[in-house]
Amino acid sequence: MSEYDHRPRIVDMALTRRELLTRMGNGMAALGLVSLMGAEGLLAQTAPQGKKASLNPLAPKQPHFTPKAKRVVFFFANGGPSHVDTFDPKPMLDKHHGQPLPYANLPTERRTGTCFRSPYRFQKYGQSGLEISDLFPNLAQHADHLCVIRSMHADVPNHEPSLLLMNCGDARLIRPSFGSWVVYGLGTENQNLPGFIVMCPRGYPIQDTQNWQNAFLPGIFQGTYIDPSKTNLEQLIQHIKNNYVNLEEQRAQLDLLAKLNERHKQQRQQEAQLEARIQSFELAYRMQIDATDAFDIEKEPQHVRDAYGKGVFARQTLMARRLLERGVRFIQLYHGAGQPWDNHDDLEVAHRQLARECDQPIAAFIKDLKERGMLDDTLIIWGGEFGRTPTVELPTPGANAGKQNGRDHNHHGFSMWLCGGGVKGGYVHGATDEFGFRAEQDKVHVHDLHATILHLLGFDHTKLTYRYAGRDFRLTDVYGNVVRDIIA
Repeated sequence: MSEYDHRPRIVDMALTRRELLTRMGNGMAALGLVSLMGAEGLLAQTAPQGKKASLNPLAPKQPHFTPKAKRVVFFFANGGPSHVDTFDPKPMLDKHHGQPLPYANLPTERRTGTCFRSPYRFQKYGQSGLEISDLFPNLAQHADHLCVIRSMHADVPNHEPSLLLMNCGDARLIRPSFGSWVVYGLGTENQNLPGFIVMCPRGYPIQDTQNWQNAFLPGIFQGTYIDPSKTNLEQLIQHIKNNYVNLEEQRAQLDLLAKLNERHKQQRQQEAQLEARIQSFELAYRMQIDATDAFDIEKEPQHVRDAYGKGVFARQTLMARRLLERGVRFIQLYHGAGQPWDNHDDLEVAHRQLARECDQPIAAFIKDLKERGMLDDTLIIWGGEFGRTPTVELPTPGANAGKQNGRDHNHHGFSMWLCGGGVKGGYVHGATDEFGFRAEQDKVHVHDLHATILHLLGFDHTKLTYRYAGRDFRLTDVYGNVVRDIIA
């Protein structure tokens, strides 16, 4: 007898399992939804540590304590918007314009020169008197709902590590994204749509899909990428419809596939990867109906579409509101992926154009959520991976075409704002120095921001963990403190 004779065999199948999946998958929407299946296939189904695992990894779960926010929308200003031109006014820049500043010991990515005043004017808004530049006249009308953190800081002045730090909690190593952690911990309220959706027009930002990766978390928690520049639904979500068989026939195919997979699973001691893959097929099948409705903004009244304005950013912001209403847990909307906020030159023109694209849609979004009673339990975040220097960037080959009217990257100090979801409105937390170069008062690191957002969602960030390679991992690694002063 051969040493292999004791192995169980499947003798009643003419095709291998791989061949069967390949042939049946030609018309399956699931095969086109890479984000639902994961780059390497779906892994084990699990629940947060200390909780009983659900049969469905996307089923709603209870956090550690009563949350203030139930869902998150993250407006990511890709490239690093200038805080001293948006939400952190610095009169000293006007006074010392053209003069050298004492910051030679603070490294920047490129050489910078003298003090560079803001080309925009700041004004106080609302009962709170929150100061916002004239880049955001519509958003400024909601000043009393905004919680501005002016003392953010990161680790390095480079896009790649800073995007990963902001989105995944680590600047270098492969780690699950913020949205993946949230859906892993909370599940989602609509089993017919992904729990984590990312919209980025016309391609990917720097670091591509790593910004919404699941890493070692089960693949069902990876972000689903959508290109909102596409107006045709079948282009917006590839393979969303089956052009060969109808829903009834697809249901019969899935039922057969489930029986075969169940046999395969029993012979392999309930293989978790296979279980999760089965669920991805089911989710993709259900999405064919719900996604068609959720992304169709033409179903909105004309006055609502007019309120959000025109353009791709307005389109994706309105889509986000429709998705939130349908129970999607975490949505990230990129702005500036093609033409980023990374203005090393011509800052005055470029920042104004970028702000014009997003100011009206975000303001309409806040108003819309408030009118629908959703603002109090929806956490809105706006910001980029870092800020920009208060000094002018000196001419650098390939960077600013020899011009001296832009700013370099600055991770030492920058601003972000939050809204709704249990944060204080009309409130400013922390401060940079008098010129805006570095955070000095009540400093908030990216790890602290993550810890605070998880707290608003009902989690102790030190206990939302996942065991991998013999270690308990978490979004904040071994860092992070909750910024309690911003919590209402």
